[in-house]
Amino acid sequence: MPDIAASAVKELRERTGAGMMDCKAALSETGGNMEKAIDYLREKGLAKAAKKAARTASDGRVFHYVHTNFKIGSLVELNSETDFVAKTDEFNALGHELAMQVAAANPLYLKPEDVPEEDLEREKAIYRQQLIDEDAEKGKQRPDSVREKIIEGKVRKFHETSCLLEQAYIRDGDKKVKDLIVENIAKLGENIVVRRFARFAVGE
Repeated sequence: MPDIAASAVKELRERTGAGMMDCKAALSETGGNMEKAIDYLREKGLAKAAKKAARTASDGRVFHYVHTNFKIGSLVELNSETDFVAKTDEFNALGHELAMQVAAANPLYLKPEDVPEEDLEREKAIYRQQLIDEDAEKGKQRPDSVREKIIEGKVRKFHETSCLLEQAYIRDGDKKVKDLIVENIAKLGENIVVRRFARFAVGE
């Protein structure tokens, strides 16, 4: 096991928010490689977070965001298991980020399961007609199986733009909103749940 410098442990702790012993163990496991240690901690944290997801989150806070032009605003109810976590800087920062996300990205639903069946069927009907029109223009006919595969991909895209948890995080397009929440679950050690949200725009 390599000797791990205290400065490396300190740096890893500052970059990940993980405990000192966890940081030391991660660096030992990865031979002192900082980037690999970050990945190691993230994987461990995500595994722990998955276990916490079943726990009840009945405390929390309501967060708000109003854009600088005062024409767009949002409210988000973010729940934690305890008032202790709800008062932490990390939890409050997450709530603020989510309120900004709602204002900027205008999600219609929280998660794919919340999309009403009739809304989903209407979207599928639009995609299906688009494909039929494309085929007619090109004088060809795609097999139904191919057409349905394309529609599945379009539905996934619909979820990624319309559902808050599936949206790309506004500050990091490689990360989904649900990934941001899971990272905070791992960091804070409690289940965190977006209960509901609302977006307001002048004239809408």
